[in-house]
Amino acid sequence: MNPISRRQFGKTVAAAALAGASLPKFSFGQTPTHPVSRAFPQNFVWGCATAAYQIEGGAAEGGRGPSVWDTFSHTPGKTHNGDTGDVADDSYHRYKEDVRLLKDLGARGYRMSISWSRVFPEGKGEPNPIGLDYYNRVIDELLANNITPYITLFHWDLPQALPGGWQSRDTCLAFAEYAGFIARHFSDRVHHFMTINEFTCFTDLGYREGRFAPGLKLSDGEANQVRHHGILAHGLGVQAIRANAKDAVQVGLAENARVFAPVIEDDANIEAARHATRMENAAFLTTVMEGKYPEFYLEREGENAPKAEPGDMKAIGSPLDFVGHNVYQPEYVCADASPHGYRIEKLPDSYPHMYSPWITLGPEGIYWAVRNVCDLWHPKALYITENGCSSDDVVTPEGQINDIDRLMFLRNYLTHLQRATSEGYPVKGYFLWSLLDNFEWADGYSKRFGIHYVDFQTEKRTPKLSAEWYRQVIARNEVV
Repeated sequence: MNPISRRQFGKTVAAAALAGASLPKFSFGQTPTHPVSRAFPQNFVWGCATAAYQIEGGAAEGGRGPSVWDTFSHTPGKTHNGDTGDVADDSYHRYKEDVRLLKDLGARGYRMSISWSRVFPEGKGEPNPIGLDYYNRVIDELLANNITPYITLFHWDLPQALPGGWQSRDTCLAFAEYAGFIARHFSDRVHHFMTINEFTCFTDLGYREGRFAPGLKLSDGEANQVRHHGILAHGLGVQAIRANAKDAVQVGLAENARVFAPVIEDDANIEAARHATRMENAAFLTTVMEGKYPEFYLEREGENAPKAEPGDMKAIGSPLDFVGHNVYQPEYVCADASPHGYRIEKLPDSYPHMYSPWITLGPEGIYWAVRNVCDLWHPKALYITENGCSSDDVVTPEGQINDIDRLMFLRNYLTHLQRATSEGYPVKGYFLWSLLDNFEWADGYSKRFGIHYVDFQTEKRTPKLSAEWYRQVIARNEVV
């Protein structure tokens, strides 16, 4: 069409429109006749997660003994700005307020941890009745508001009084005693227990790299033995819970297994991602689920391989009722001709991440976290026990916190989680990290992960935009 005819065509169309001529009708923005469902299964458990040292405060109150994180955070240079969990969110005094926040969301579950040294100030021996009573009150408050407690027994705050920490096999035995005690006292009201949260964070980061409490840098052989003690404590804890529970309970763990997604969803790369999941998690989840160290792991570690005593592997492989998976980001793999059959791709510098640089943006990772674990080990049930991100939260002059980046993150991850449930994988619930801004370990109070903003000077809680969005997700039982 030449320029003159184009102009003439435009005039003709305009004239027809003005004259009421019938033009093509478009349906942009209209609801599809058969919209794709983004709903989750009936009775899906929506909740939030927290950890004792990160929110409770009351560090020296009620007979609580110090933990390794009290010692570590009070050591100069170990945390951002020298921040500690001495006060944190003051949930020790404000737990009823926090339960109200959960109720306002419509949450059906709350994943919380128990401070081992609040119940056993010395790590073992005589229990502290004041600490025990505190958790009785928290559990009763949750149940009174129709919120189911999901208890994590160890979220890194090891009692400082235990000689040798996780370097000592005796700590595994102390943990089993503690786990049995908690089951005995709370299983009349609590029916979901997780033994340990994220093995690598208190073993490798605490004893190999020194970035977390207790801040040691052991040799590879010594660090691998710490790893062994971590999963042994889990296994002994599972046995102790089952032996001491008054009522039927569900027992699992909360592990941040490395997540591998195929760069392209074809057969070869999907198989590579599944294979990488088994191999790269050999020291922890693979061994727990299979009840033995894989041969390739022992061969790779050689003389540094962990030393197991008779009965250890049977305990470590104790059957679980569910797997809890903490998911933040995936790694990407390609199938290749190497002996392992896969290659982990290095992310380019341009790859997007959230406010915490370690959280790269890979929402499909939550789908592959579920699929790989289920295809490999066929757990009876799986929960996403943590998922969330930090944001550079700013309070507006109107008192609002419009954390649209967090909302974007959560919407995309939940969309991919819904894909997993729609394909029949046994995902039973989701616990958003976190209910509150809190003490974020070595990052102190510099990174905010909560859907409720906490003013750490006044301890005032303010719902963020993400809290309103999550409330709607829960109410509709679907991604919105």
